Amino acid sequence: MTDKARARKLADRIQVVVAETLQRRVKDPRLGFVTITDTRVTGDLREATVFYTVYGDDTDRQAAAAALESAKGILRSTVGKETGVRHTPSLTFVADALPDNARNIDDLLDRARQIDAAVRTTAAGKTHAGDADPYKVPASERDDEDE
Repeated sequence: MTDKARARKLADRIQVVVAETLQRRVKDPRLGFVTITDTRVTGDLREATVFYTVYGDDTDRQAAAAALESAKGILRSTVGKETGVRHTPSLTFVADALPDNARNIDDLLDRARQIDAAVRTTAAGKTHAGDADPYKVPASERDDEDE
């Protein structure tokens, strides 16, 4: 096992190498809107998981996944040359769920804003039930406490 700092440095380097290779060397039109978002390397430096996002619909995502799988050999050999590690890690490409999660959170926040606005319009012009100070002590009891 290696230290986590070395694995993190290798993951950062792999992310840069894969992104640059996709941009400059791999000439597949299906990879036009692919962004490499993160890379994680196992503790033994044998496997690297590369997370990516694709701008477009589901067919674009499927085409990009197929293109990344077909370019895996070129990408792995380039990573091996650029990083200089003894064993080049195997690459696994995973579609990043972060944009979908962010979109879901935005939808939930919009829904909460709409519900809050409905509550505000319902509460407009209404008064609280009961007195403003529910713990108000009658004057006769206050006089008894002062003595």
